[in-house]
Amino acid sequence: MNAQTDQSTITQDVDSTGFDATNFKMIVIGVVAALAGLMSGLDIGVVAGALDFFAKRYHASMLAQEWVVSAMMAGAAVGALGAGWLSHSLGRKRSLILGAAVFVVGSVGCALCWSVPSMMFFRVIMGLAVGLSAFTAPLYLSEIASEETRGAMVSTYQLMVTVGIFIAFLSNTYFSYSGDWRWMFGVAAIPAALFLVGVTFLPYSPRWLIIQGRHKEAREVLLSLRDDPLVAAQEIRAIREQLEVKQHGMQLLRENPNFRRSLALGVMLQAMQQLAGINIIMYYAPHILEKAGFDATSQMWCTAIIGLVNMLATFIAVGLVDKWGRKPILYIGFTVMALGMAALATLLAHGMNSQASQLLAVFLLLIFCTGFAMSAGPLMWVLCSEIQPMQGRDLGIALSTLTNWVTNMIVGASFLTLMTTIGTAGTFWLFAAFNAVFVVLTYLFVPETKGMSLDVMEKRLLSGTKLRELGR
Repeated sequence: MNAQTDQSTITQDVDSTGFDATNFKMIVIGVVAALAGLMSGLDIGVVAGALDFFAKRYHASMLAQEWVVSAMMAGAAVGALGAGWLSHSLGRKRSLILGAAVFVVGSVGCALCWSVPSMMFFRVIMGLAVGLSAFTAPLYLSEIASEETRGAMVSTYQLMVTVGIFIAFLSNTYFSYSGDWRWMFGVAAIPAALFLVGVTFLPYSPRWLIIQGRHKEAREVLLSLRDDPLVAAQEIRAIREQLEVKQHGMQLLRENPNFRRSLALGVMLQAMQQLAGINIIMYYAPHILEKAGFDATSQMWCTAIIGLVNMLATFIAVGLVDKWGRKPILYIGFTVMALGMAALATLLAHGMNSQASQLLAVFLLLIFCTGFAMSAGPLMWVLCSEIQPMQGRDLGIALSTLTNWVTNMIVGASFLTLMTTIGTAGTFWLFAAFNAVFVVLTYLFVPETKGMSLDVMEKRLLSGTKLRELGR
């Protein structure tokens, strides 16, 4: 029996059992790479439960607490800024390995910290890993996935962020009974170590291999990831054509107004994601629930429920992003968030003196989280990985990711101050207004990229087509 017959037999065996080895491999690769999101979620979620215990132990002021929260975002901004160079020089896979190692160091450091400054320092270290991973993981997933599954694959990263947040909230609740904030931080080192091991088995990005001139390896990787060898060959040709023009992001920024448009759109999308207000809940849920009249134990359990709903709602985006498209889901999400924030602001303004009003406040928080998790949470990463032209892709994604973390840091460092100055209700009215504006911005500027070739969208962008018309 010759090799061709062997291969045919293997294919028939796979078909007869109904097991699709290629799809299974893609799922495994997607999940392992998206574990970077799990680690980011753990680091985002842990501070909500640990902050009060840590603050009491070291007598941290309100300002110090805000900076303990936002120190991670400062590190993430720096990590995102250097991620473009690292992912280009080291490769997507090695950058993920580096990020995993830094996750371990940061988690252990936070668990062993001895003062407010030392906690800030190790939160910055954790942030470096988060920023590097937030850039590299969606980029890697978008380059591994086919056009038909790209939206779902990149959305998997944000899904894993929500899984990480939920696990952190559950862990926080468990350790809250003993007040052991060190273990709240320390448990993140365990999945970080597993992620470090798992990512070493991932294939290299075929696009990066071609950039490095390793064409044979790129072909082997794509053949292992696609059912049809012809599809793999077409992808290789398309990648080679795109790469004939080298990365000249800074030159494009200076000389090409069309690239500046896509860059501005990426920056706007990431700012919209953070100004929607999700992280005031992720970082300060116990504080918000305290304002609603919940006791300490109820605060932790309600926070865990919020994390669960945030995770489950992300499945909506993963399941619908390549069916409904990006824009319809964003319209729904921002509308739900605007209404949820406005209703909660109204409730807070009138006071919550009954159990019914307290339960309604939790319900509105859950509605808001559902709106975010099904839309802006995952889809901004999807869109930002799609809209940048090849010549300036690394710079475009790096700057949009940097914007995400800088805006995140501003929100995290100002929320407690905002509640003190304009009141809890006024703060939520502000975020409700932001979300209402984002519905309009989505209509005016965001393209529908469902099922569109990155190459086609790039040609339309550089020819001067309006941003909202780049896709369908």
